[in-house]
Amino acid sequence: MKTVKLNNGVEMPQLGFGVYQIPLNETAEAVYQAIKAGYRLIDTASIYGNEKETGEGIKRAIDEKLVTRKELFVTSKLFILQAPEAKATETIEQSLTTMGLDYLDLYLIHQPYGDIYGAWRAMCAAQKAGKLRAIGISNFKSAKMIEFVGLNEVKPQINQIEVNPWNQRIEDQEWHEKYDVQVEAWAPFAEGRHDLFTNSVLAEIGAQYGKTVGQVILRWLMQRGIIALAKSVRPERMAENIDIFDFELSKEDSKKITSLDTKESAFFDHDAPQQVEWFMNRMKETDK
Repeated sequence: MKTVKLNNGVEMPQLGFGVYQIPLNETAEAVYQAIKAGYRLIDTASIYGNEKETGEGIKRAIDEKLVTRKELFVTSKLFILQAPEAKATETIEQSLTTMGLDYLDLYLIHQPYGDIYGAWRAMCAAQKAGKLRAIGISNFKSAKMIEFVGLNEVKPQINQIEVNPWNQRIEDQEWHEKYDVQVEAWAPFAEGRHDLFTNSVLAEIGAQYGKTVGQVILRWLMQRGIIALAKSVRPERMAENIDIFDFELSKEDSKKITSLDTKESAFFDHDAPQQVEWFMNRMKETDK
């Protein structure tokens, strides 16, 4: 598996497996099968509600000697209501206990709301204590990322944001490279929205290499130097998604993919008033 070196020197696998929206009763098996297929980066979050099951899948793989703990790169995230410093410290410990791990390889602030600076102090302390190898942010737009870098002594290692053929974030990537913050893509397939998997441009490119649309998209992200998360509960799809290191897209094909960019989210704008209102209401409901 190809790796990317983060700004603190930690090596991170470039292709990973995400567990968002995987049913609880399928999560442990999916994680185990992903590791068996060759994935070493596993991504979850406290708000997903499946840290326990993710940890169970990891433990099974380690117990069966498919991998060692050091060969894995495990990520979780801190949600809005968990952002105050004391609460963030408590949540980090809870995530470790819930997942049955001594440390996490990456921990992220999930959304750019709430007491993100208090959360960051807690995360920096946990990193210094060896409980978190790398720390970062998620869903921060470039301007907010730049402000966050400027106001903190410790720079985020990662910003996990939506990147896919409909929302390619080319200018955002340039800003992240300037500030040495690694871009990680969630929803690289845009959950299949706008008929992604039957798009004629992507399908024609794939046919040239004997690859699927999904493989073309993941390879495109690899060549851009972006870390990507793929998700599936089917072992055959897991194997397919990771089978992308035996071909390289030409510059011409990459330009064709660039032409698909709408520069709009396939989901929602995190800064839209309605969306921020939803986050705040979710925070109040979860805190009850």
